[in-house]
Amino acid sequence: MDVVDPTYYFSYTPVQVAPEVLAGVFVLISGVLCAQTVRTHGPRWLLLLSATAMGEAIGYGFRTLCIYQTTKILFTLMTLFLLLPPNLLALTNYKTLGATIQQSPLMKTTDSPLILRRPRLITWTFAMSDAVSFFLQAAGVAISTQDGKRELAKHTVLIGLVLQLVFFAGFLALAVGVVHSWRLGSVRKGPRDRSDKSAKRRLFTVIIATTGLLYVRSAYRVAEFVGGYGSWVYRTEWMFYVCDAAMVLASFGVYMTNFIGHHL
Repeated sequence: MDVVDPTYYFSYTPVQVAPEVLAGVFVLISGVLCAQTVRTHGPRWLLLLSATAMGEAIGYGFRTLCIYQTTKILFTLMTLFLLLPPNLLALTNYKTLGATIQQSPLMKTTDSPLILRRPRLITWTFAMSDAVSFFLQAAGVAISTQDGKRELAKHTVLIGLVLQLVFFAGFLALAVGVVHSWRLGSVRKGPRDRSDKSAKRRLFTVIIATTGLLYVRSAYRVAEFVGGYGSWVYRTEWMFYVCDAAMVLASFGVYMTNFIGHHL
């Protein structure tokens, strides 16, 4: 594969060191989250958090390689691993909300809405939206490797990102409704919780805060792809680190400092 100048794909000269540091940080985060899941005896699907951090580490590893030896394959792999893994964070939040509703007192009544008596339907609906968004984004990145299909690739990724934003908004509305309902969202107390109520507040703070951060990241990605290659958003590197890397790091910070494995 031909090696080209980094500006050919990045539209700017990418900074060095930052990707290497972030790759190392995400490896550490992956280890910490894996240990927290094991220590708290949390559900196995919480290992998605650790897997996401490792995916980010791989993405920044490819970004490091791409800076020093820019090829189409390295740039594509970098894009793939930096674009897709955060979808797993959303999936974790979806499954967490479904699990808390399933344990609610309201589940034992027959007068509650059908959708609330079947929390797996909630999880399935949002998980399917996440899967469709994931595959559309992955397909867009794959299409971008073909000559002359950059516009098709851009629009494919955009559809996936917009779909993700729509379901993020719906999920946030549902989560806010559950946290304000005394009959919905049964949560186990953690070591720092004085009551079930404070435990519920802590868990839903994690869900709402991380989903909000992911929403900002996805909105940035939409703006990036709407503008296209060479646009101001695309060629401004600090925006990538502030609106993507920082949002993902902040999400992991929330997960680690208020680990939800205690509550499930």
